[in-house]
Amino acid sequence: MINVAARSLAGDLARRALTRAAGGEFSQGNRVRLLKDASENYPAWLEAIAQARRHVHFESYIIYDDEVGQRFAAALAERARAGVKVRLIYDWWGCFNTASRRFWTSLADAGVEVRTYNRPHLDSPLGWLSRDHRKTVSVDGDVGFVSGLCVGQMWLGDPSRNVEPWRDTGVELRGPAVADLERAFAVLWATLGEPIEAGELTASADDARGDIALRIVASVPATAGLLPVSELAAALAQQRLWLTDAYFTGTTRYLRALCDAARGGVDVRLLLPGASDIPLMRPLSRAGYRGLLEAGVRIFEWDGVMLHAKTAVADSTWSRVGSTNLNPASWFGNCELDVVIDDAAFAQRMEQQYLEDLSRSTEVVLDAKRRVRAPHAKGPRRSARATAAGALRVGSALGAGLIRHRVLERTEGRLMLAAALVLAGIATFTAFFPRLAAYGLTVVLGWLAVIFAWRGLRAMRRAPRART
Repeated sequence: MINVAARSLAGDLARRALTRAAGGEFSQGNRVRLLKDASENYPAWLEAIAQARRHVHFESYIIYDDEVGQRFAAALAERARAGVKVRLIYDWWGCFNTASRRFWTSLADAGVEVRTYNRPHLDSPLGWLSRDHRKTVSVDGDVGFVSGLCVGQMWLGDPSRNVEPWRDTGVELRGPAVADLERAFAVLWATLGEPIEAGELTASADDARGDIALRIVASVPATAGLLPVSELAAALAQQRLWLTDAYFTGTTRYLRALCDAARGGVDVRLLLPGASDIPLMRPLSRAGYRGLLEAGVRIFEWDGVMLHAKTAVADSTWSRVGSTNLNPASWFGNCELDVVIDDAAFAQRMEQQYLEDLSRSTEVVLDAKRRVRAPHAKGPRRSARATAAGALRVGSALGAGLIRHRVLERTEGRLMLAAALVLAGIATFTAFFPRLAAYGLTVVLGWLAVIFAWRGLRAMRRAPRART
């Protein structure tokens, strides 16, 4: 009886801690549908858009002007011409060279309100580092979608050329949480121009409510976003923590949490891409594998073209799906949006999907004899800094017998050699062309001086003068 009560109390405390880390109380009475890949996500998005009667809010980091992008553009334009308020936010850097000016102009001509996040400004030389990395759709306050999918042909693949689709995950939301999703869109929309009128964002009229509790975690730059939730999940997990990520560059503190969980008996599994659309990411990822493996974390690499999902599931109880990668750029620099779901039935569906993904993955091991320390094994507690040094990507893992293995390569050495070559090249250029190097430095310093002077004068003009 005491053990049951203790477990119940621990569960309540864990939920309370996750609630605070997520930024507020969970929304009750929702329905959630798990959507795999573009083959399930895109048709659901398009169907919802086609049924819009009041408004459509569409936010995407990347939109390609290809067959898929044209299909969505046509759907949005049709609703705008029908009198529906259609608003679209795209990221300037994400869509750089993916869609022509004509593409955006045609949407605006059809009545779609198009806004661009964070165009470059001369007075903010590092401002371009902040990106709108969200991928959301909401319609009439009735239905919303949150995912890791952008809009492009690669998410569907090309069967005629035997090019398989990118692996990605999304969810469909119905219930009170859709209002939270729309409020997150409205907040960002207001930073780019005139705000949305408050009366337009009415609550859903859908009476078919569900029984799922969830929280929309909408982060903006310099707020740490999902990092507290991710760290707390690693600390609270008692049995399992299965993660999938596309571009992992974890902080030392987060990696410490993963390693400590694995050493404490938690089955920590990480699923990462075997190949990436960013070539540099693969060697950077593998450079940090050893410390994680030695701590008992199991790492798997996806065998397909590209793994782009960002998900987590812990203890068959809570799950996360969204746009946030487990890296500092997502945590500190971007606008991101994820759904944290507190529901056992949904978590079990996530676990089943995870097992299916692992059947197409290859496990990374430390040696040819596959001597990977089991998650429950107890070993010396190494410094987390030493364990996590250089780690830049983490993935998830599961399924032992059906999954292939490969021996960990000496990527750490190759990474150091590559860095040495880059530094040697810079040093050589500076030695042979000192004037050019000096001119470049002069231009940068002069540019910074002008920016600081302009901002200083503007601040002085805006500041109220002291009364005498």
